[in-house]
Amino acid sequence: MLGWADRPIVARVHATGASLALAAPVDQLFTATEINEFAWARGAARTVLIQHAPGHAAAWDDDCALHTIRAMARAERDQRLAALVAESDRRGVGVLIDDESVSVGSGTGARIWPKDALPEIELLEWPRLHDIPTVLVTGSNGKTTCVRLLAAMTRAHGWHTAHSCTDGLYIDGEPIVAGDYSGPAGARTVLRHAHAQAAILETARGGILRRGIAPSHARAAIVTNISDDHFGEYGVHSLVDLGAVKLAVARVVDADGLLVLNAEDSILREHAASLGCPLGWFARDDDDPTLRAHRAVGGVTAGVRDGRLSLAFGKAVHDLGVVVNMPLTFGGRAAYNIANVAAVSLAASALGIAPQTIAAVLARFGADSADNPGRLQHWQVGGAIVLLDYAHNPDGLRALLEVANSARAGGDIVLLLGQAGNRGDAEIRELARVANAFDPRRIVLKDIAGMLRGRAVGEVPAILRDALIAAGFEEARIVERLDEVDAA
Repeated sequence: MLGWADRPIVARVHATGASLALAAPVDQLFTATEINEFAWARGAARTVLIQHAPGHAAAWDDDCALHTIRAMARAERDQRLAALVAESDRRGVGVLIDDESVSVGSGTGARIWPKDALPEIELLEWPRLHDIPTVLVTGSNGKTTCVRLLAAMTRAHGWHTAHSCTDGLYIDGEPIVAGDYSGPAGARTVLRHAHAQAAILETARGGILRRGIAPSHARAAIVTNISDDHFGEYGVHSLVDLGAVKLAVARVVDADGLLVLNAEDSILREHAASLGCPLGWFARDDDDPTLRAHRAVGGVTAGVRDGRLSLAFGKAVHDLGVVVNMPLTFGGRAAYNIANVAAVSLAASALGIAPQTIAAVLARFGADSADNPGRLQHWQVGGAIVLLDYAHNPDGLRALLEVANSARAGGDIVLLLGQAGNRGDAEIRELARVANAFDPRRIVLKDIAGMLRGRAVGEVPAILRDALIAAGFEEARIVERLDEVDAA
């Protein structure tokens, strides 16, 4: 119909509808989107009144729709772009494309052009175009901590490092712009930074599902874990669905790279056999069966043995230090950060960073509260220990409260609790049940300014309150302060 290569079409039926995916030439992706929307409208036209926008394919007239789609494809076709991408692929150099710009290579090896002023391929100085070492970090919990820690290691290695995360974009630890940049737009920005010699990219589920993964090549990727979060969005209704989304990062890991996976996560263990890239496994216990089996066949692992972090990489085993002395582990109480430091140690090794450098960063990172803001920050205020953590899903809150429980030395827990509005009611109620299980003396409920995401003011705290009471928490111990500063 359009002269495109014959590629598989994927249709996936799920609990709240269906998803349709098709492949298209790189210079005709908007046309492919139009085809996808036409297919939906054509199928729904029998039961739903479809409003038609002029210039788009008509759902009720196949011949007219085909004429419109062909016209779109002709208008969008850009042979120069297609040729540039093909030649870059042949040379093993990444290409980044957005609505306005096209770049070949990344960081210090990148060149950028306006989309309507692409260069002649034969005139390019190809030896000067290259990719920089790049790592993707995804998972349900711990992404930002891993990004920041790994960026600190690459800087200690001597590389000017750009990183993106839910807090913003950074070069050499200094902010470029604030905001949630855990999607492909943030990744493209840091990958195009002229001074970057390495890039560490937080790669969140939402960005993958909405816009895909920006880079086509990565030296390594980390999947921290798979836990309940964001169910119901984009057809993701189970841990298996969520695992498939997170493991999309495996597709861009180089053949000689490393995909770092959590051996304590059953979803990741089940998916591992189907992945086509080299694997590294981490766990809190170096004697975890998956780690032992992987080492037996020459694989790389990281875990804790006799209180010390052990890294098996290449033909050597490296001692990276006493775990309880690593500030991120909060004296060994933060089990999830023990897992995070093991994961990052594997990724750093895949980048060629020396074990001595890794150990030195682990020994200091987190001692300064500016190292990892919003993630298990802690202060002594009078006789109280104050803990601050993102804790944005039930597993994250449970992990935080376990740390609080181990640190309180007989004292009481007072919890300040909120949630973003784009979580389902069931997920919000589960957050309340986790809080109730630790029996805080008082729970202060709040809204999160700027993250209501379609909810009415006070709606999320009301759901939390009702769920707490239903779980048996005394209403008299609940305080509601919608403003975050007032709540604090």
